[in-house]
Amino acid sequence: MASIDPHQYTLNRSVSCNGIGLHTGKLVHLTIKPAPSNSGIRFVRADLAARPGIQAGIDQVVDTQLATTIGEGSTRVSTTEHLLAALLGSGIDNAEIELDSHEVPIMDGSAGPFVHLLKKCGRKKQRALRRVLRITRPVEYSDGEKTIRIEPYDGFKITGRIKFDDELISEQKYSVEVTQEKFHKEIAHARTFGFVEQVEQLWANGLALGGTLDNVIAISWDRRSVLNEEGLRFDDEFIRHKVLDVIGDLALLGCPVLGHVIADRSGHSLHLGLMKEIAKNADCWEHVKLKRNGDSVFSHVFHSTKSAGDRLRPLFSNPSDDTVIGQPSCAV
Repeated sequence: MASIDPHQYTLNRSVSCNGIGLHTGKLVHLTIKPAPSNSGIRFVRADLAARPGIQAGIDQVVDTQLATTIGEGSTRVSTTEHLLAALLGSGIDNAEIELDSHEVPIMDGSAGPFVHLLKKCGRKKQRALRRVLRITRPVEYSDGEKTIRIEPYDGFKITGRIKFDDELISEQKYSVEVTQEKFHKEIAHARTFGFVEQVEQLWANGLALGGTLDNVIAISWDRRSVLNEEGLRFDDEFIRHKVLDVIGDLALLGCPVLGHVIADRSGHSLHLGLMKEIAKNADCWEHVKLKRNGDSVFSHVFHSTKSAGDRLRPLFSNPSDDTVIGQPSCAV
């Protein structure tokens, strides 16, 4: 496990890309820009006259059907999870994301193209120090047979499981210590997937108009193969993509997390449910403030009845009650 860099990071320079929106099928221009310390991740709708912004946080989540959508007032940005995963997995704390649509482009269906962009421009160390959310007691959220849990752990680890009634996927499990290196090599390039008839149904309802074999793994009608000529990037690409989604959604907590996430057939709605449970159970986590010498201090903050967003902005608050502890480990 790599030690957490105590400093916040942003991009060295702006970087841009063009891509198709998964549901609209329309071209989207997106630019990721450097941002000041303590500003977090913010989306800006450049296609709207007032250029409204939306801070990436759990209080801003307005929809979890098919993808994670955040909003402020009437402004929306959907399919945020792959880009947020790329930022978190690349150790970027502060960035402004400008786009001319309500959809983040789907690219190839993974976080890989966004990771490539971030590597291309590099990251810049900032003077401000990071804060980390450390889980001290287990927190769990369930919906029927679907469950997601986070337990204390000196690092960031995800264990995922999916189970489908088909020959191709069947049951897949994957457990990984999330470091930058492992995220880039083992997780970032795993693509989203769907059954062919589900995609056809979405098309019939005016959705997934940008979905093609270039950005979705299409599982054949026989449930034994995929329609993509190049096949799978990993034998267990399906569960790896589910882990990617967990990382992207948990980025909405606003800072790195020290804990072990155990996700059993989870999805975006369960991820949100877990984050809300974390926010409600303030006695199950502590705030880690990092120092320049690599040590860290705890701060018990946000233990009030404020909104989840107010209580879970650990990266940007000014704690007042600190106690020195040992150095944690994590991905960034």
